[in-house]
Amino acid sequence: MTTPEGREQAYSDYVEGNLRRNYIAHFTHGMLGMTGFRLIFAPTFVPAYLHMLTGSPIFVGLGQALIQLGAIASPVMGAAHIEHRRRVMPAAMTIGILMRLQLLGLAVAGWFLTGSVLVAATFAFLLFFGFFLGSQRVAFQVLLSKVIPIRMRGRLQAWRNIAGGAIAAALSWWAGVHLIETNALGNGYATTFMVAFVLTSLGLGALWLFLREPESPTVKLQMGVLARVREFPQLLVDRDYRNFLIAQMLATAGRIVIPFCIIYAGRKLEIDGATIGLLSLAFLGADTVTNLLWGTLGDRYGFRLVFILTVATWALSLFGMIFAEETWHFLLAFFGLGAAASGYMMSSTTLVLEFGNRDDIPMRLALSTTVETTMATIGPVVGGVIASFAGLLPVFVISLVSLIASLLVLVSAVREPRHLGAESHDAVQR
Repeated sequence: MTTPEGREQAYSDYVEGNLRRNYIAHFTHGMLGMTGFRLIFAPTFVPAYLHMLTGSPIFVGLGQALIQLGAIASPVMGAAHIEHRRRVMPAAMTIGILMRLQLLGLAVAGWFLTGSVLVAATFAFLLFFGFFLGSQRVAFQVLLSKVIPIRMRGRLQAWRNIAGGAIAAALSWWAGVHLIETNALGNGYATTFMVAFVLTSLGLGALWLFLREPESPTVKLQMGVLARVREFPQLLVDRDYRNFLIAQMLATAGRIVIPFCIIYAGRKLEIDGATIGLLSLAFLGADTVTNLLWGTLGDRYGFRLVFILTVATWALSLFGMIFAEETWHFLLAFFGLGAAASGYMMSSTTLVLEFGNRDDIPMRLALSTTVETTMATIGPVVGGVIASFAGLLPVFVISLVSLIASLLVLVSAVREPRHLGAESHDAVQR
């Protein structure tokens, strides 16, 4: 088949013929990978570790900002590296390996380094973790868009997040009680990072063994990174995508307070390894009971609705935490934050896939990730400075204002991309 129609049909046939195998591959990779990474992304372990090392909210914010700083430029670089390739799996594997090596570095540094050298090494590994995270988000979402039809993406992400969330929730409690509380192997946090490294590596290995990727029937011409950046304005011609970026930026600004929630809880509760594990259990356990809801809603009604509900849940959880006094208050707030975090991750990345045409997916992902990580880089640093000089309450207020503004943009200025007409619908289905 040499005609464009023939190549498209062959592509669709390959996707459907390998759908079961690729579904299992993505499920296994996501379950194990997200289990490990959630130990890093939970607003408990890394912020508490940085606070233990430095004793300063500014350095807690700086550490979180470094993760995002590393991810500012790398999405565009990653997209430029893969968008002209008919197969993206080899590049995705390389990026995935390099990202996981940073977790290994965090563990080894925690075991063998001390003092200012340990702090510097930890910040360096967080920076490079973020750098490869930005590229990985583009590469693996492109891979998902190639082998999993849109009708099944929500449920796939829901079920893998349920499985991964359940394991991560139990593991976080176990790590808090048995690794951090007992300072396992001389540094309980470092041992937790090693567990994350092992789990994420197993997930990556499963993807490599089982996934079957079709060759893309059409691809972009190879261009340099700067040349692609100059094409960003063309992506912003789409009004709904442009407004989505604004809403995403505001929602990311609303996360400015997240790294400081564990510190805020520590000022009202007695925070030890067991409490950190319990709050982590609430945050990560939220995935177990909310992901199927997010995925089902997204598949049935579109991920714009999921994004709206996610931002609303975030705002309500932060508002509740301001007035929290008892342990169960904070458990409920952290549960809400976890539910919102899982919904945000699913809806923001999946929604990007549905705007515009297929060949622009890598650069749309790159642009969205760059916008998000730029704001997420600035936010924790600003939040740390404000928290150090004015207290944590103003940081909560800034977050709530940003989240409410994001909601207003989503409701009033972003239409569901599946309902934008036949042309947009056909582009999504290809």
